Amino acid sequence: MIHKTYQEQLQTWDKQYLWHPFTQMQDYVKEKPLIIEEGSGIFLKDVNGKEYIDGVSSMWCNLHGHRKQEIDDAIKRQLDKVAHTTLLGPSNIPAIELARKLVEIAPKGLQKVFYSDNGSTANEVALKMALQYWQHKGFKDKTQFVALQYGYHGDTIGTMSVGGIEIFHGAFRPLYFKTHLAPSPYCYRCPLSKQRENCSLACLEKLEDILKKNADGIAAMIMEPLVQGAGGMIIHPSGYLSGVHALCKKYNVLLILDEVLTGFGRTGRMFACLHENIVPDIMSLSKGINGGYMPLAATLATDEIYNAFLGKYAELKTFFHGHTYTGNPLGCAAALASLELFEKEHILEALKPKINHLKTRLKSFESLEHVGDVRQCGLIAAIELVKDKTTKEPYPWEERMGIQVCLEARKHGLLIRPLGHIIVIMPPLIIKTHEIDRLLDIIHESIQIVASSKGHRIF
Repeated sequence: MIHKTYQEQLQTWDKQYLWHPFTQMQDYVKEKPLIIEEGSGIFLKDVNGKEYIDGVSSMWCNLHGHRKQEIDDAIKRQLDKVAHTTLLGPSNIPAIELARKLVEIAPKGLQKVFYSDNGSTANEVALKMALQYWQHKGFKDKTQFVALQYGYHGDTIGTMSVGGIEIFHGAFRPLYFKTHLAPSPYCYRCPLSKQRENCSLACLEKLEDILKKNADGIAAMIMEPLVQGAGGMIIHPSGYLSGVHALCKKYNVLLILDEVLTGFGRTGRMFACLHENIVPDIMSLSKGINGGYMPLAATLATDEIYNAFLGKYAELKTFFHGHTYTGNPLGCAAALASLELFEKEHILEALKPKINHLKTRLKSFESLEHVGDVRQCGLIAAIELVKDKTTKEPYPWEERMGIQVCLEARKHGLLIRPLGHIIVIMPPLIIKTHEIDRLLDIIHESIQIVASSKGHRIF
């Protein structure tokens, strides 16, 4: 714990100099900032010495907990050799070893690894690969994309062009390229007004309509498999992903799977697409790739994609794309250590009872008056709060319901972050069942306290 005078100075500087992402700063500067000083396992500790469960895995990326000895040591060993060298020409040992390992664990058929440094850039790489692939194959008109309503693939211009969240992306629409938005399989709020019990995946019919009419101009479809993250932790029904894959094959459109959130065990499998035995043409990875330690991302492609870029130097078929920290040795060393932990600690096997326990415990939220929907995939869960349970009327933005619940949870030692009125649950994979109980108890209590304070019925 640091001295009180320095704490106050940090709080002043934070408000004076920092512009926080996805944060309304007019509200932020009125509050006392939470400043994290250290972490260990699933816990974070602030400058006052108070501990919090890291309920969102430090923005969905921490898998093995904070200060994991094996990852710490791997970074230190690499730091004693070299911190960074360019991959534009030369190579480095960790980047080579990690590329081999990623191909080994990825869906069979993804054979080449292109590094970048975060989820947005991994998806930018994927979009540019897809478009240039068709240019090299002689299909010059294939310059458009298909994406899902409520989809999120990053905050760079290309990834926002294929984004489907109006409050994030609307202001920048003049900068975007052509994208067709297909309806999301958001069963709780079905865009086609169907019931999940008998809809027969009608949303796939709408996707096929788009592909049938526009296939000659579409380079690829990009989507988050099984779970749409920032759009509200929307869980896709079984069979939807395989249906999309079949349609892309039918209409000669590449399929890009954005596994930035869902990859590395989050859904209970190493990659979400493995649940339906799908091999995409291109797959984007980041977040959990090295346990949430350092910026690193990778875009995996098939040999078919890679081979289209091969040619004589003068043909200019080169993929003219790269980043300063592409294949950073420290980040790659951390990723190798993280993947070794999956094997050493049997992470995926250990997840199964935790996932089942989370599923059972979440049922207690269904009876709360202002919980409209509870959804889960693996160790990802979401609780959608509503003003009226019968009509599914959402809370108005002015009530800041999600934020208020998260602020209340913070008082009780839990750090979570909402997506509007949706409470997101995504702890590190190493969380224990009794810690899941504590996390859910805090959220349950916080929802009741906030609902009661607003004059709403609780049960």
